[in-house]
Amino acid sequence: MKVSIVVTHLLGTGHLARALTLGRAYGAAGHDVQVVSGGMPAPQLNSDGVDMVQLPPLRSDGVDFARLLDEHGAVASEALKAARREMLVTHIQTRTPDLLITELFPFGRRTLKAEFMALLDAADALPTRPLICASVRDILAPPSKPAKAQLADDLVAQYYDAVLVHADEAVTPLSLSWPVSDAMQGKLRYTGFVAPPPASPHPDRLGAGEIIVSAGGGDVGAHVFDTCRAAAARDAGRVWRLLLGGQDAAARSAALMQNAPANVVIEPARPEFRQMLYHAAASVSLCGYNTALDVLQSGVRALFVPFDAGNEVEQGLRADALSALPGIEVLRSADLTPDRLLSALAALHAAPTRPAQTDGFDGAARTVTLTEAMRKGTR
Repeated sequence: MKVSIVVTHLLGTGHLARALTLGRAYGAAGHDVQVVSGGMPAPQLNSDGVDMVQLPPLRSDGVDFARLLDEHGAVASEALKAARREMLVTHIQTRTPDLLITELFPFGRRTLKAEFMALLDAADALPTRPLICASVRDILAPPSKPAKAQLADDLVAQYYDAVLVHADEAVTPLSLSWPVSDAMQGKLRYTGFVAPPPASPHPDRLGAGEIIVSAGGGDVGAHVFDTCRAAAARDAGRVWRLLLGGQDAAARSAALMQNAPANVVIEPARPEFRQMLYHAAASVSLCGYNTALDVLQSGVRALFVPFDAGNEVEQGLRADALSALPGIEVLRSADLTPDRLLSALAALHAAPTRPAQTDGFDGAARTVTLTEAMRKGTR
C-alpha cells in the first residue's frame, strides 16, 4: 500500500512521535509510507526509515491553540495557510495513496479545519478513493461544547472508514474522555498502545542513580524544571538531570546552567532518554502519552506532574489511571513545591519495584494489520 499519514503537532511533539512510530511499522511491513508534518521540526525524534514531507511549520501560542504562529513566532498569515492547503491537496493528487491517516483530526486541530477539509475532499475525489482513517491516542481533550462533538460525528460519518484508537479498550475506552455516539462506536477500532520497541539499557549506564526530569519535546514544563532545581539544592547527594525540549532548548539550557546547583545538569532533550530511564533513580515528568509508555516499558520509578494549563485534563486522567501501579506517584501542578516533590520521591524510593513492561505496546503493528485487512475489503 501507499500510505500517507498527516500530522501537525502544535505544542509538544507527542503527536509527531506517534505518527513516526506508525510510519516505521508500515515501512517494516513493506509498505510505501510518507509522513506529512505540519508542526515545527523536531530533530530529537527518530525519523529513521520514514520519508517525511514538511509543510510550512506552525505552532500554537503557548496553550492558546486558536492562535497559530509561524516558525519565526509571528501570527500565521493567510498566505501561509493557503500554501499549506495547496501542498496537502497536491500531495494527495500526486501520491494517490491507498490509505490516508489523519492524526487527531477531526477530534482536535479544529483551527486547521480548512486544510484538513481540503485534504479530505481531494482524497474523496480521487478516481480510486483511499481508505481514510483517523488516528487518536488513548485520552482526548473532552469537547468544550456539544457542537465540537457533533462536528467530529458528522465528519467521521462523511469521510472516514474507521477511527483508530491507540489504546486498550479495557483500560481507557474512548468514552472516558469523549462522548461516543452510537454511530461513532461502530467505527472505532482499538489497536492497543503505539510505542517503539522497548529501548535497551544504555551501554554506558548514562543516568545511573540520577533524578531525570523531562517535559516532552515542546516549550512546556517550566514550573516543573524550576521546582526541581530548587529541590535539587536540598538533595546534594544525587545528580538531577533536567532535559529541556523546544526549539531554543540549547540556549535555555545554557542560561539556566549558569545559576544551577552543583549537582544539577541541564541540557536539551537527548535521543538516549529512553535508554537512560533504566538506570535512573526516578523520573519526574509530565504525563503525555509517549512519556507514560516510556515509563512503563522501562519500569523506572516515576513521579508524574500532569500538564493542566489551559484547563487541559487529558494528562490528569492518564496519570490517575497509572497511579494504581507500584512505583508511580502523582502531584498536581497546584501542589508542586520542593518539599512536596522531595516527599513524593521518598515515597517512590520506599515503594516496591515495578518490572519493565514488554507486552501491550504493539499497537503500531496491529494498526498495520487492521488497515491491511480493511483495505482488502473486510471492512
